[in-house]
Amino acid sequence: MMDMKKYRELIFALFIALLALAEKLLLRFFPDQLFPGYRLFSKKWISVLSSVFSFMKGSFWDIGALCLLLVFIFFLIRCIVHKKGFLKLFSHTMLVISLCVFSAMTGWLGNHYAPKLSQELNLAVEQYSLQQLTDTCEYYYSKAAEYAPLIPRDENGHALPRNVYEDTKTAGSSYVSLAETYPVFAGSSKPVKIFSLIGEYELYNGITGMFMPLTGEASVPANVPIIPRGFVMCHEAAHRLGIASEQEANFCAFLACIHNEDPYFVYSGCYEAFVYCINSLYDADPELAKSLYHSHDEETGYLLVQRDRTDTREAYARYDSPLQDISDEINDTYLKSFSQESGIRSYGEVTDYLIAWFMHTKTEEL
Repeated sequence: MMDMKKYRELIFALFIALLALAEKLLLRFFPDQLFPGYRLFSKKWISVLSSVFSFMKGSFWDIGALCLLLVFIFFLIRCIVHKKGFLKLFSHTMLVISLCVFSAMTGWLGNHYAPKLSQELNLAVEQYSLQQLTDTCEYYYSKAAEYAPLIPRDENGHALPRNVYEDTKTAGSSYVSLAETYPVFAGSSKPVKIFSLIGEYELYNGITGMFMPLTGEASVPANVPIIPRGFVMCHEAAHRLGIASEQEANFCAFLACIHNEDPYFVYSGCYEAFVYCINSLYDADPELAKSLYHSHDEETGYLLVQRDRTDTREAYARYDSPLQDISDEINDTYLKSFSQESGIRSYGEVTDYLIAWFMHTKTEEL
């Protein structure tokens, strides 16, 4: 007869994994009954975690993950040398993984099934015409050109380096004022983290930031290009507030940036809004996009925006590698597993939100 004591830990790990799966299914099929309660719990839980791990300027989770990996390798080698203990190591490993998955699902991952952010902001997001996209693109181009000259630059127009840790503080608290109007933005205001170990590796994977629900840490690599960095930090801070959708986190980052008192963050938000819109316009009508892009080539602000776009592209190009295709595939699979059907393409769908915001702003001005 099988000695069940040997498999007790493995059975418990399977039970925890099934609980996580049950949570996922309940949140997916009964969101109306479980939200906003789940999101409120998630915000409080993540706030506690981000406070606990705020003792480090850099991220804690990547150091912790490396330590766990080294411990696993040590015991694996020990099992190989002694030719025993494999079942015990496997059971321990499965238990740790299942507990991490359960914790992540309970504390944050369920936010993928939250109501649309547009509903919580009372923002009508619809299908838009090419003319509306063009008008929106022109608007954000003009706003970016307005703020571009306010960024400290060298004699050739390149943006000068900034104190990355000061920016992490600003980004971390960037939703405080917005939360007064929109409660969905209430939550942790701790500084965004800089990756302690894997920042360069993440950039080679095409990853400019990551939120870790197990520690409540929103982290970015130190070498994210200067101009989009503020936006990227605010994007990760949005995830920390329970905004799981990538397109919605992008829109949140835009809102956080343009409501910031620091002109750099305002510019970062307007710049990224323009980039998303001009890319969408290029997909729809390449010639129209090129014409709009070069329609102000004699004006300083617009030339600086073009300079920043060139510099940003060159900065990212230094990290081009085959790893990005693998990373994209993994990220695409992850997003689709949580019903973001367009996968990584959802990063570009923020354009619809940006058009809606432009239309809303234009209506208020009339």
